[in-house]
Amino acid sequence: MLNKTKTMKGYKLDSLDGEIGNVKEFYFDDKHWAIRYLVADTGNWLTGRQVLISPYALVSVDKDAELITVKLTKKQIEESPSLDTDKPVSRQFEQNYYGYYGWPMYWEGPYMWGSYPNIVRDSGKWQETLNGAKPWNPNLRSTKDVSGHNIQAADGEIGHVEDFIIDDDKWAIRYFVIDTKNWWPGKKVLISTQWIERISWDQSKVFVNLTRDTIKKSPEYTEESLLTLDYRDYETGLHKYYKREGYWIK
Repeated sequence: MLNKTKTMKGYKLDSLDGEIGNVKEFYFDDKHWAIRYLVADTGNWLTGRQVLISPYALVSVDKDAELITVKLTKKQIEESPSLDTDKPVSRQFEQNYYGYYGWPMYWEGPYMWGSYPNIVRDSGKWQETLNGAKPWNPNLRSTKDVSGHNIQAADGEIGHVEDFIIDDDKWAIRYFVIDTKNWWPGKKVLISTQWIERISWDQSKVFVNLTRDTIKKSPEYTEESLLTLDYRDYETGLHKYYKREGYWIK
């Protein structure tokens, strides 16, 4: 199912032994566009640290109840490696974090989840890192930090990042929601993460190899576009317009 990050912000987080807080934001990488961590706002429970929860522990998303089920206990979360609120996610932290929970390290393999294209939660199906696979540096960024970045088309700026569309089955960012109203009396459009060339953190820009006019004429995105049972029809039309194959086609 597709969800906006701003919609999911504030969802309750329900652990194996009670509520632990609410969704605050997400960390992702720009290689596979995978959500690597959900950041929890735990109120006064665990102050002074970022509480990160990997999708390995996220069981389900209930949009009606605005609830995400987490397959961890409060004690497991409390005793997990601590990350200060003013520090970025480092490789050392991730190694300690994944080692603590015993999950396969996603950066040690060619696929979105290391040796696997999808999350494998059954430890009996885990295998060693594929031979010849080289570890890579995720360089994680938060959805909060990237929100507001300008979109740099092939022939100039065209809008800014307003939100992100997450596939909560694969835990991947499928689209950036782009607001174009500051460039023309326009609309909101979607840009697939598959069409993004790169993100410049120094310039606070997202680069796409598309012209401004092409983006301007693309199918308009509305709140209802991806919230109905026929949302795949909208996605199909969007990809057809750009003459690109859909991510759902294997």
